[in-house]
Amino acid sequence: MKKFTVPRFLIAVVIVLVGFTLSSCNTDGPDVPPVKLEEMSGNYKGKLITVQGSTRKESARDFKVKKDTIMFAEFPISEIVKTVVKDPIKTEAALKAIGKLKYDLKYTASVNQASNVVELTFAPKILELQIPVDGVNKKTVVAMTAKQKGFYVGMDRSLRFAVMAEKITVDGTLLTPYEVIEYNFPFCIKN
Repeated sequence: MKKFTVPRFLIAVVIVLVGFTLSSCNTDGPDVPPVKLEEMSGNYKGKLITVQGSTRKESARDFKVKKDTIMFAEFPISEIVKTVVKDPIKTEAALKAIGKLKYDLKYTASVNQASNVVELTFAPKILELQIPVDGVNKKTVVAMTAKQKGFYVGMDRSLRFAVMAEKITVDGTLLTPYEVIEYNFPFCIKN
């Protein structure tokens, strides 16, 4: 009986193929560069979902991010004004008179390397505005809060956060009843 021998080059090919197969099992996914605090800064455009009670409105918003601040050149105040004024015609007149309202949202940031995100902890300041109604300005103070952290996600380089207008005081009187206004920015990207 003749003995069967495997050619050496065939053994070498099998060893190389096994090596490729085993090395391809070693990767956990795509190579994602770690996120850095500095890369957050810039001009953003994002989806804004405004919720008050059962009313929900979607729009696009532009804002700028610097080292420790998200800056709105035009913060969305229509729901605040509608809540204070109540009359739709007077609301529109008040919004036109107020124009664009700037608002800066302060934050502290820390990198979470395990999740490849920058976590933002917000310190919202009070929003103050004068709402003109029937020839009189109503001094309106809005207590802004952030109940959850925001995130700059390293994988897709997007910014996600939410704040809310927790309570409104008009001429020193707390507005009651009042439904909280939520400002959700679920996905924002650099321009």
